[in-house]
Amino acid sequence: MNDRGKRDLARMCKRLAERGVKPDLIVSSPALRALATAEVIAKKLDYKRKHIAVSDRLYAGQADDLLEVMRALDDELQSVMLVGHNPELTELARHLSREITHMPTCAIAQFTFSAKSWSDIGSVTLAEVAFDFPTKSSS
Repeated sequence: MNDRGKRDLARMCKRLAERGVKPDLIVSSPALRALATAEVIAKKLDYKRKHIAVSDRLYAGQADDLLEVMRALDDELQSVMLVGHNPELTELARHLSREITHMPTCAIAQFTFSAKSWSDIGSVTLAEVAFDFPTKSSS
């Protein structure tokens, strides 16, 4: 990861922590950079790095593959974070919310659903979306 990437990741981790984000599960692509990113996020959010789940479906898959990963999640989980790659994450974000057309490097999209089950994701109405990225102004 280059210096800019490290600065951007630190900035985004700080924003996540300030918003009180506490994932029940972090799922990462097995790619080294994605996994390293997931580990930095986990450390900043006091999530045990050994509990990061790795899914091959987050590497070189399609948006539908990411959606299937989400739909297969245990319904006891309330908050899940996916750490992966573009263009798949942008495609998934665009599928879930038309408000997001592009996810730049280190962007974070947070979706809130009023679903009773993860298996309903993608077919239920999105309740709320938050979108942040390193160069976004805080105003």
